[in-house]
Amino acid sequence: MAKLSLFDRRRRRVRTALKARSGGRPRLSVHRSGRHIYAQIIDDAAGRTVAAASTLGTKVGANVDAAAKVGSDLAAAAKKAGVTSVVFDRGGFLFHGRVKALADAAREGGLEF
Repeated sequence: MAKLSLFDRRRRRVRTALKARSGGRPRLSVHRSGRHIYAQIIDDAAGRTVAAASTLGTKVGANVDAAAKVGSDLAAAAKKAGVTSVVFDRGGFLFHGRVKALADAAREGGLEF
């Protein structure tokens, strides 16, 4: 088996802990790159994406303000799809900066986690 990077080890650790305490709730998964930030709510039982939002197609870039807008957009899309409670999957990213801004905006938008 190939040696995993620190990022991949952190991602596996986070995801394993989430599955243990999810209780059937959908997962809010976050991915960030240098240019964009992406978030989606995934129903793992059904294997489908319930709602998604990202900075793709916008000129705002991937700063903290853009992440906050993605969080509020995702919360609105989730509310429209009937989802109110999720578990937050930060992947291998630290809960800081853009990831934290997205989470805070999603909470303010009405998602519970």
